[in-house]
Amino acid sequence: MLEGFIWAKTSACSNFVFTDLLSILAGVRRANETTMKHSLQLRLSQHLTLTPQLQQSIRLLQLSTQELDQEIERFLRDNPLLEREDSTAESFAATARMADAASHTTERSSPDNDAPDPAAGGSNDDNQDRRERSDSDILSELSYGASRERDDRDSDDSDYPQAAAETPTLREHLLSQLALLNLTDRDRILTGLLIDTLDEGGYLTQNLEEVMAMLPAELNMDAEELATALRHVQHLEPAGVGARSLAECLRLQLEALPPSTPYCDKAIEVVTQHLDLLAGKDYVKLKRKLRCDDNALRAVQKLITSLDPKPGRDYATADIRYIIPDVNVIKNKGLWVASLNLEAMPKLRLNRLYADILSRGSGTSQQMSGQLQEAKWLIKNVQQRFDTILRVSQAIVDRQRNFLEHGAIAMRPLVLREIADVLELHESTVSRVTTHKFMRTPRGIFELKYFFGSHVSTDAGGVASSTAIREVIKQLVSTENSRKPLSDSQISTLLGQQGIVVARRTVAKYRESLQILPGNLRKTL
Repeated sequence: MLEGFIWAKTSACSNFVFTDLLSILAGVRRANETTMKHSLQLRLSQHLTLTPQLQQSIRLLQLSTQELDQEIERFLRDNPLLEREDSTAESFAATARMADAASHTTERSSPDNDAPDPAAGGSNDDNQDRRERSDSDILSELSYGASRERDDRDSDDSDYPQAAAETPTLREHLLSQLALLNLTDRDRILTGLLIDTLDEGGYLTQNLEEVMAMLPAELNMDAEELATALRHVQHLEPAGVGARSLAECLRLQLEALPPSTPYCDKAIEVVTQHLDLLAGKDYVKLKRKLRCDDNALRAVQKLITSLDPKPGRDYATADIRYIIPDVNVIKNKGLWVASLNLEAMPKLRLNRLYADILSRGSGTSQQMSGQLQEAKWLIKNVQQRFDTILRVSQAIVDRQRNFLEHGAIAMRPLVLREIADVLELHESTVSRVTTHKFMRTPRGIFELKYFFGSHVSTDAGGVASSTAIREVIKQLVSTENSRKPLSDSQISTLLGQQGIVVARRTVAKYRESLQILPGNLRKTL
């Protein structure tokens, strides 16, 4: 009806109005159709939801042993219902120490009214002294400011008894020598400032212009004074400290040798002018530059390689990190068996006192009930973590018996999917288990990831592990002629003669992973 009405009225209308009316009508129809499609429907679907317990289990599985200990310590601090099995004696000792400390605190709690007032003093005189301070005072403050951060770190635990360090730091060693030099106060402080700017290797990483720019302008410091202070640093022991480059470090060490040292002059010429030729093993050009024969060049090279490129590293604090293996592997009655390392397993249990209170249900709070459930989850997830590690480790041992018997050259190809299919686990779970987890074997301690590797085809139709190929490359390089080292192409050819098809680029990749230099850099005289 609406269309008929519009058609009857459009005889007197223009074509433009007729087109607009039809567009409006089409829009109304589409709106009606859309409105009619809206309806309520019931659908059934499945999706995976990670419960808090499952999330915690996944997080604990990917942690290393040290990270797991840190996580458990956090739980022990926050949850009173969780404790270690061997913490009974420690808790009694801690209670006794707290009681003893409380008694001593009570005895010393009386105020001391005779203490002097730290705010006392004449402020006008102090301001006058600050305005009239000398250059030595300014330098002393700069020297104190440069070393204050190190001293603060050293005094953080000053309230606790500490064992004396076996060797002094590089800074302490140099400052002790500086105290014995007959220098003016200004030169002594400038030399101390430069000592504070040395890195752990003993190098001066900043230019003298940068050091001078950091000093106050009122000191009227010139470049010659700073250069003199640097020469004082470079005359200290060990020889080579204060150098600004490797060539200067080697030159300082050579100049510190007795004048009668054979070939010392030619060695100084090499490190100052031809160090790049020596590093590139370009012996032909180097002999021509030095005008010497093979024996002389061999002696010069031996003298230079006897020097220390980082003279300050002997005084650096060693960051020793010990690896605690998660699994031990031994051979028992002809079979290789994996077992958990008990030293790496935390022994947790519920606090009996709180657990008994909650079991009676008298006066318990919802918070303590939640903490009890959290403690149970943690104990269960930690045990499940080690059970999974043991299963994966035993599966690896079963497939790498040849490695345990004969070494890395007998390693077989292995991928994560193979272990996951055998144990009916997800591949991501096996990846988490083998990351930062270590296995102690008669051949050493290895990360579980070490036993996995890609495969390379052989002429016989079989496969060889990339780990085994790396071991073959290492053996070939160790037995090569040092005067004519093997190139990557030659190594690829030798591997092909053994039935292992490896391209030259693959050999180069494996060689670099073994930190073996290219053939031209392995060449010797």
